[in-house]
Amino acid sequence: MAILVTGAAGFVALNVVEHLLAAGRDVVGLDRIPLPARAERDFSRLPGRFTLIGGSILSEADLSRALTMRPIEAVIHCAVITAGARREASDPGTIVAVNVQGAVDTLVAAARRGVKRFVYSSSGAVYGASAAQVDVMDEDALRPAPVALYGLTKFAAESILARVAETQGVSFTAARLGVVYGPWEYATGVRDTLSPMLQTLELAEAGTEAVLGPPWRGDYTLSRDIAAGLVAIGDVPVLPRTVYNLATGRASTAEDWCRVVAARLPGFRWRRAAEGEAWNVESHTGFDRGAMDIGKITGDTTYRPRLDLAGAADHLLAWRAAG
Repeated sequence: MAILVTGAAGFVALNVVEHLLAAGRDVVGLDRIPLPARAERDFSRLPGRFTLIGGSILSEADLSRALTMRPIEAVIHCAVITAGARREASDPGTIVAVNVQGAVDTLVAAARRGVKRFVYSSSGAVYGASAAQVDVMDEDALRPAPVALYGLTKFAAESILARVAETQGVSFTAARLGVVYGPWEYATGVRDTLSPMLQTLELAEAGTEAVLGPPWRGDYTLSRDIAAGLVAIGDVPVLPRTVYNLATGRASTAEDWCRVVAARLPGFRWRRAAEGEAWNVESHTGFDRGAMDIGKITGDTTYRPRLDLAGAADHLLAWRAAG
């Protein structure tokens, strides 16, 4: 049986698809946009079988095609608009439609075709203001208080999907992701908040000095680890919880990243912006967040984060060089 991955040509989903294919598994993807050329090349060399369906999670017909292409055992739902402030102000309706209604439609369509497992890629953004200045972000102790529309829609979808899944007889789990960076990150057209890691590497490749804004602390997590965690969650038919943090369990900053990169790219220049100076690297969070507690996910699944910041930098630099 196959795994359906929605938003399959997007950043996180590409890592999920690759992880599954590398393990020799059967994957059906659904997305409005085609795969990047490198993904088509790399995925064709992996032992698993991949079929991409061009379509939208807002279309019942497209969902039906994706869910009936082959027997589907589970859905890993990655389709989302990762909205920044500008998109939030200009097009809130589409954000809500895709992030909430699209997620519900996907779960219901899957349930009606006998799928019993649904994994939802949520976000640490659901913690919102509650995460400010917190050293450890625990799923039970930290009350969600999302502020921006992206976090609000993620939390709304989490809450609604859990109830809909219960009524439909589907095993549901939401994974609250740390701040993701790594292989396959690119501007998809619906991803407004590119990681400071990608921003700095693109500046380094252009020979431009990276000027950092406030180096907000967060649980920056390599996309390969995120994919491994989502698959590990999906491989357990029923888990004792509906919500898990999925991250490294360690907090770091864009400055930490720049120090690591500078040790590997001698020509890379970076500094923090002077007071009143514009910066060209945005960390997005707006405040310090601590590490995400990953004790529950490591206790209930096989997930273990593989690489620290230095190892992740080596991995990502090698991946980009091989492209």
